[in-house]
Amino acid sequence: MNLFDNHAHLDDEKFNEDREEIINKIHGELVGIISAGYSLEGSKKAVSLSNKYDFIYATCGISPNDIPQTEEELWIMVSEIENLAKNNNKVVAIGEIGLDYYWEKDENRRELQRKAFIKQIELANKLELPIVIHTREAVIDTLKILKENKVENKGVFHCCPLNRELVKEGVKLGFYISFAGPVTFKNSKNASEIITMVPSDKMLIETDSPYLSPEPLRGRRNDPRNVIYIAQKIADVKGLKLEDVANITYENVKKIYIKIK
Repeated sequence: MNLFDNHAHLDDEKFNEDREEIINKIHGELVGIISAGYSLEGSKKAVSLSNKYDFIYATCGISPNDIPQTEEELWIMVSEIENLAKNNNKVVAIGEIGLDYYWEKDENRRELQRKAFIKQIELANKLELPIVIHTREAVIDTLKILKENKVENKGVFHCCPLNRELVKEGVKLGFYISFAGPVTFKNSKNASEIITMVPSDKMLIETDSPYLSPEPLRGRRNDPRNVIYIAQKIADVKGLKLEDVANITYENVKKIYIKIK
């Protein structure tokens, strides 16, 4: 079965004690994983893992929650992300990048998030890569930036918030919608509706591990093998077989991340 976790954080410290053991177990159950960068250091670690294991790929980017204190520092970081991405063939996207207003309340810092988002869209266009988008409580500004700044190779709304407007407009703009553990949560009342809204040729699956473990594993450390629970939820909602969802989402992975074969 072609299960592919298109967003995990294998570099996270929660895997420090058994990372290699977990990766070897994952290899027996999944066809591939993308280890997602979110900071300069996290991006370097993701690239290192991708170079060590054939079935692991990487993304590089500065997330809204990891931008530095000054614009000058930010541009230095983005320049280093560029060098990292263009010199490593296993880097399949620029990300995760975007906006997060849940944690950041200061308007000046939010403005720096927006500048970082736009600058990294420009970087993705330059390197002919898609983007991986993190958005939290920032739907209006996220969509505004995407509409005003053309993303040449499109991208993915990772762990996509279950927001009707975001999903509707995101699909209209040509982006992929990646579902994670929250669609399985008992309190996700509109999960089935959102899953139904997304055409099969625009859906992806991920764990965002080690966070957001799906039902019935909530409260435990998440790992990429649990992507099967997200796939099963989609299968149940769309009336498909589990294997069909695995195959469809794997084909979508290869369409959006063209370096993955």
